[in-house]
Order: sequence, then C-alpha cells, then structure tokens
Amino acid sequence: MNPFLISLKQAAIDWRLVMMGAVLVAIALVFNVLSDGLFLSPENLYNIAQQTAVVGIVATVVVLVIVARHIDLSVGSVMGFVGVLIATLMYTGGWHWVPASLAGLAVAIAVSMYQGALTAMLGVPSFVVTLGGLMSFRGAAFLVADGKTQPVNDALFQRLGGGYDGSIGVGPSWMLAGVIVLVLMWITWARRRARTAYEVPNNPLWLDALIVLVPVVIVLGFVAAMNTYQIPSKDTPQGIPIPVLIWGAVAVVLSFIVRRTRFGRYIFAMGGNPEAAALVGIPVRRVTLMLFALLGVLITIAAIVSIARLNAGTNSLGTGMELFVIAAAVIGGTALAGGSGSILGSVLGALIMQSIDSGMLLLDVSIGVRYVVIGQVLIAAVVFDVLYRRATGDAA
Repeated sequence: MNPFLISLKQAAIDWRLVMMGAVLVAIALVFNVLSDGLFLSPENLYNIAQQTAVVGIVATVVVLVIVARHIDLSVGSVMGFVGVLIATLMYTGGWHWVPASLAGLAVAIAVSMYQGALTAMLGVPSFVVTLGGLMSFRGAAFLVADGKTQPVNDALFQRLGGGYDGSIGVGPSWMLAGVIVLVLMWITWARRRARTAYEVPNNPLWLDALIVLVPVVIVLGFVAAMNTYQIPSKDTPQGIPIPVLIWGAVAVVLSFIVRRTRFGRYIFAMGGNPEAAALVGIPVRRVTLMLFALLGVLITIAAIVSIARLNAGTNSLGTGMELFVIAAAVIGGTALAGGSGSILGSVLGALIMQSIDSGMLLLDVSIGVRYVVIGQVLIAAVVFDVLYRRATGDAA
C-alpha cells in the first residue's frame, strides 16, 4: 500500500468530522454557484455566523444530554421564558442588565434542575418531562409579559447580540486569530512531545503539519471574511461578531469539560452503559442533575444573545429551536442511543443546518419547502449515522 495512505489510515483522525467538513464546503460551493456568488459574500457569511451562534451555544450542551441517553424538547420554550423574563425585568422593572441576567440564570437553573430531578430521582423519561415543559414554559413566557413585546434599550447589552456595534473590529480580530494559530501549533507540538516521551509512535511530521494547517486556514479565512464586511453607514469593517466569540468560548469550555474533567468522563460512561456506570460507583443521579443545571446555564447565555440581537424579548422567542438544536447535534454525529458525540461535531452540525437554511433563503425558497428539506436532512443524518456505525462496528 502507498506510504501516504498507510499514514492516513494509522493517524488518529476523526473521519466523520472530515466528511462533515467536506459536506459543509460542498453546500457552500453549490449555494454560491446557484446564488451567483452571494452565498460566500462577506455580508452573508457574517449573517450566517451570527444566526448560527444561538443554536450552536445550546447544541454544545444538548450533545452531552443526548450522550447521557436523555433528551430535552423544552430548550426553545425555556429560552423564550428566560429571555422574556430578563427583558421584562430590564424594561418594566428598571433593572440593570447584569442583575436581570443573573435572575434569569437562577430561574433557568431551577427549571432545568426541576426537570432533571423528575428524570434522575423519579425515573420519569426525559422525553415526557421536557415535552410537558415545551408547552408549559411557552405558556409561562406569555404570562410573564402578558404576551407583550419587551424592548431592550441598553446599548452595552445590545452589543452581545451582534448587529451594528456588536463586533470587535479588525485589529482585535487579527490578534485573536494569531493567538488561536499559536495555540493550535503549541497543542500539536505538546502532543508530539508527550507521545515521544511515553514512547508512543508519532504521526509523520508532514501529517501533523497538514492536520494543524487545516484549522489554521479556516480561522484565517473566517477572520479575513469578517474583517472584509462593512456596514454601509460605518467607517470601519465589523470584525468577528461578539455572539460568535461567545459561542466559541462555550465550545472551548465544554470541550475542556468533556476531555479533562471527571464530570465529562462520567457523562460518556453513563451513556455507554448506565447500569455498569452505577455499579462502578458513578453517582448517576447527581451527574444527571449537574448536567441539567449546565443546560440551564447555556440556555440563559443563548437567551441573552437572542434578546440582545432582537433588541426585545417576545413570547415567541425560541419557537421551534429545539428541533434545530437536536438536528445540529445529530448531524454532528451524536448517537441518539447515547454514549457517543462531540462538541466540534455540534459546531459543524449547526453550521450545516444554518447554511442550508440561509442558502434556500437566498434562492427565495418558500418556508414550507425549507422545512421539508431541513427535516429530510435530519433523517438523512440519522440514516448515515446508523450505516456509518454499522460499517465501522461501533455499537454505540
């Protein structure tokens, strides 16, 4: 066999993520051709990045919920409830956005732990609990403000949602890109050094260089696109949107939790075999409660970004979002049977979902057709997941 193919076969590469990246590139190129170059324009890429952030933030933690063999159908309703509560406290109650957001966080954690407790302590299936929550908290969102839209006028708070002043500018964007590139190079060097120290075979140097080059090119290309987009009424380009920075920070933190903490390892152990996890001493109930509490935190962050972007809290906030979040997780390779999933996969899944939706919007496709297509994409992702695991012998 060719030495190049042998090296690729032996390398620790997640080929599922590689295929998903290729699918995302193919989607972008097809829509760019069909839209006469509009899809890959800096303005559209900027909008896609902003629009994906809210779904992406929640999808990162929903991955862990599904990995642990649970589901949450109420994330959109809870986000709407919390978002309207924060906006109401700011507009009607006159609260500063910081204490209002903390109050929303407390409510979101309480709601999520209530639903988690019914699942963890009483054994009620999370599907049933959160299905009830989907309806209940949508009603609660209406009751909080009596169905009225609550404007959000704080200029600093509005920046968290992106928009006119919701980006960091050209200089800071390039600085951040430089830091990310250096971190990626350092991680690769540290991994090679550790493998050498423990006498574990390393990938060929050229292969590791190629592996780190791909994300470097993506980061630099993304920043270049964001730094090219300029709102007509402004004198300077936008740079990276703040919602994207929040999404990126959330993804990094959750990746750390998954890879470097006992809590993260427990989640995957529970998803792989709940009975065995309990027998070896993993506190399954406590971990489940902690997981739902973490879900409440991420829902609050998403609610803050969403109402800041809309400049208002409405009772319809987050409607249907649970479908997009679960779809992003599944398209990202999370097994509905539990035990398998990745944070990076959820990022790619969210981008694929939003890219398809944005591309169809550019082509003026009706909303009915868009929903049909997105639903079939979700089914295709599940079918691919089943076939992929069957082909690779993965029973998870």
